[in-house]
Parts: sequence; structure tokens; C-alpha cells
Amino acid sequence: MYSLDVNFLNDREEYLQSEQKQGGAKKQIQMGSIAPIILGAAVGLLALGGVGGFWFYIQQENANLNQQKADLDAKLAAAKALQSEVSKIDNDIKKVKEETNALATVFNQIKPWSAMLQDIRERTPAGIQIQTVQQTQVVVAATAAPAPTASPSPNAPAPVAPPPSINLEIGGTARSFDEVNYFVLSMQKSPFLESGTTQLVSAQVIDNPTKLELPKDNQNKSVAKVIYALPKLVSYKIQTTLNDVPASEILRDLDRKGAVGLVTRIRTIQQIEQNNITKPNTQTNTQTPTQTPTQTKSQKPTGVSTP
Repeated sequence: MYSLDVNFLNDREEYLQSEQKQGGAKKQIQMGSIAPIILGAAVGLLALGGVGGFWFYIQQENANLNQQKADLDAKLAAAKALQSEVSKIDNDIKKVKEETNALATVFNQIKPWSAMLQDIRERTPAGIQIQTVQQTQVVVAATAAPAPTASPSPNAPAPVAPPPSINLEIGGTARSFDEVNYFVLSMQKSPFLESGTTQLVSAQVIDNPTKLELPKDNQNKSVAKVIYALPKLVSYKIQTTLNDVPASEILRDLDRKGAVGLVTRIRTIQQIEQNNITKPNTQTNTQTPTQTPTQTKSQKPTGVSTP
């Protein structure tokens, strides 16, 4: 036979409430012990995520900076190549200017004899005859320069010796002393001669070397030979020195005296120099590097002038 045990103690309210209180306390105890672990895990995950994001940002910035550095290196290489070309052009320009200055110096020191003789001829009075024109060249010794206080530069130009002095001696005859004096004063006004060195060296009265004789008459042999005595003349000598005025400063006088070739050359050189001065410097178009946050200042090559 079966027996049925019924326990009505579990159905009492006091027993049910005590069991509910014990179960809630256990759950609170279990949740209170797990919360710090969950909070620590969340903080760790957030820290790892922040570190990972910052590392990714740093990698991106490094990649951008490396790309900008590569671009700037390429532009710098192009600028250096352009700088070498500009330096070469500057050297060519300097060489051309030196050659032009050398030609200008040579042409400035030239005084054509045709122009000087034409000037002397125009200044000669009617009663003056020029018989001789002698040229003597005097080399001017260079004066010793004082000892420099500092050591001279190896690229300094060597001292140029002064050009030799050219003296002229003009001799001839005149009808009177007044004509000789007038001739000397006229020569002192010549743009080719030094007025201070143009002076009369000697002047004296001489017999006229020209002789006039009547032709002999064969039919009348008894006629005596007639000789006419001409007026006496004044023999003179004038010394002067060619001045050192550049030919470029007396172009009008040279042109009037017929030195057209020299005038044309000097004016051509002056026109070239004037064009070099007034012509604007040609600037080479170059791309300016883009300024980045890490770039303090940008450099770019200049124009035709030396960078």
C-alpha cells in the first residue's frame, strides 16, 4: 500500500518570505562581485581602442608627411637643376659683357689719323704751309702702388698700365708770326689734342726757298738772267700731345671729320649696353612648393640674376 505524506509547513507565509529573502540576497551578492570585472574590462577595451586609433592616426600623418617630403625633394632637385642653368647663363652673360667692355675700351682708345689730319687741315690758316708731321711715342712708367694693409684677393684684376703718350711735332712755314700764333691758338682748341701741351717750340725768319727765274731767250743772248727775290718766310715748329679723351665722348667731332666706321661701331656697342640695362630681367617660371604645416618657410629660385 502506498502512503501519502502531506507537509503543509511549506505553504506557510513565513516560510515563503524567508526563502524569497535568501534568494534575492544571493543574487545581489553575485551581481556585486561581477560588476568591477565588467567595468575593468570595459575600461581596458576603451584604452586599447584609443591607442589603436591614435596609432592609426599617426601612421596616416607619417604617410602624408613622407609624401610631402618626396614632393619637396623632387621640387628641390628641379630647383637645383634650374639654379645650375641660371648660373651657366650668368657666366655666359658675364663673358659677353667682358668681351663687349674690352671692345669698347679698344674702340675708345682709337683716334683715326684721317680724322685728326682733317681737323688739323681745317684749322690751318691760308698762309700756313705744313711740311712735316712727326709722331713720337712716350711710354709712361707705372707708379708703384702703396703696400696694401690686407692680403690682396686672388681674383682681383691686375693693375693696367697707362696707355703710352703720343707726341706730335708739326713743322712748316708761314708768311708772318701772326699767322703762326693764330695757328697755335687754333690747334689748342682741337678736341683731339691737349690744349696745355700745344705750344710753339721755335719760329725764325728764313729766306724763301722758292726761286723764280725767267726762261732763257736763245734769240737774244745778250739779255741778262733776271731773278726775282720772294718775301721771306717764318719757319715754325709746334709740339703737341694727343689727349686721352675716349672716342665715345667726341663722336660728333669724329663724325664730322669723316670717321664714320669708328662712330658706327661705338654707337652699336652703346646701343647693346643700353639694351642690357633697360631690358627687364627675364624671370624663369617655376612652381612654388606648397607650404605645409611643418614647413616654416619656402625657398624659390630667383630670375636671371644669380640666386
